[in-house]
Amino acid sequence: MSEISHNQRIRGWFFFDWASQPYHTVLLTFIFGPFFVSLASQNFLDLGQETELAKANAQAMWSFCLTITGLIIGFGAPLLGALADTTGKRIPWIIGFSAMLVVGAASLWLTLPDGSNLIWMLVAFSFGFIGAEFALIFINAQLPSLGTSEEIGKLSGSAFSFGYAGGVLSLFLLLLLFVEQPNGKTLIGIEPLFGLLNADTREGTRITGPFVAIWYALFMIPYFMWVRDAPSTKARISAGSALNNLWQTVKALPMRRSLATYLGSSMLYRDALNGLYSFGGTFALLVLDFSVVQVGVFGIIAAIAASLFSFIGGRADKRFGPKPIVIASIWVLMGVCFMLVNLSRDSMFGVALAEGSMVPDITFYICGVLIGGMGGVLQSASRTLMVRHCNPAAPTESFGLYGLTGRATAFVAPFLIGVATTVTGSTQLGVSPLLGLFLLGLIMLRWVHPQGDQTSWSKSESASLSPLL
Repeated sequence: MSEISHNQRIRGWFFFDWASQPYHTVLLTFIFGPFFVSLASQNFLDLGQETELAKANAQAMWSFCLTITGLIIGFGAPLLGALADTTGKRIPWIIGFSAMLVVGAASLWLTLPDGSNLIWMLVAFSFGFIGAEFALIFINAQLPSLGTSEEIGKLSGSAFSFGYAGGVLSLFLLLLLFVEQPNGKTLIGIEPLFGLLNADTREGTRITGPFVAIWYALFMIPYFMWVRDAPSTKARISAGSALNNLWQTVKALPMRRSLATYLGSSMLYRDALNGLYSFGGTFALLVLDFSVVQVGVFGIIAAIAASLFSFIGGRADKRFGPKPIVIASIWVLMGVCFMLVNLSRDSMFGVALAEGSMVPDITFYICGVLIGGMGGVLQSASRTLMVRHCNPAAPTESFGLYGLTGRATAFVAPFLIGVATTVTGSTQLGVSPLLGLFLLGLIMLRWVHPQGDQTSWSKSESASLSPLL
């Protein structure tokens, strides 16, 4: 077998984003999430609840699912990273968590269209989502070995761009050939999968789970062909050693102000971004009365923007550095939140709109472009900024902490959205707490050094780092 080139390793690493993005694009945000909310809402209506109460309870179930899942991911991430750094092995972990993603996604086919197994839907979704997020920790930890500090911003942006392109293509195929509209036809007016799927039992929508599972399994092949762990001389997994290393890292955080502040800042603004991603589709469905297919079209537009913006953002990251890109992205996303707070089907910024006005739809699609585009840029630049703060001798542990801060407070955005919605009685005002989370994260960035703090790591630690690929 011929030797794997460096460019092949980079391309293989890119394919994780292409393979895994549909879990987020299709299942979390634009198809399954809104589909679950619609089934749950109808189920509560059938139980005799009022319309608004049924919608609120449906959103609460979805929020609770994301809260619990986020806590599991958040508190498991640092330990897993430390364990992987103890042995130097990452590929076996990625294989295991990939299996979780595939099983969880495929199991969504068993969803019952009458909403009678809602808990099963949440368990299956969460199982796969945990696998996707845990695998991402190990994938992120491989980034520092792919290029120099000047190159990783461009690589990170290109990978996100490539991944979002996969999300676009998967959404496009599903909406054209699989997912049924209220009339039982797909977006191009055919029976789901040319009549092979039953629209009455929502098979065209339920197939999105197995579709994502097959997509992931197929497109991870280049990754496993071209990405390898470096030969390791480390001892086998020692949980005690891993925990001790992790504890020493946590204890050292107060002495590393830039890293500690960045972890806190990114915890807040990434929580806000996850809130936008998690509730963007349900906002369209509950506030603007979009159908699941319309939400999917909105998702295609957002994902195309994310792919294009991430590609451009990666180049900007290389030229200006990640911190200015992060700041600019947060400002734009705060503007989007302010727009959503003041948007409804019949009014905008308190001004009544004519019945049937397309202004809310056009405005929301513009918001979708900005959420997808600037959200992709923000994630990419944040990953680059984390690399600049990462311990080169233990990158997976560092990204485990990054995963912890990204998920340990994942319940905050859903919780605040629920509280704000209850207190105000307005679904639009329910997203207003996201403004505060973005703002707090932006303020904390003031104490984050643009170049990170890798100079604090000893030369001996840096020299001991073997290539990750």
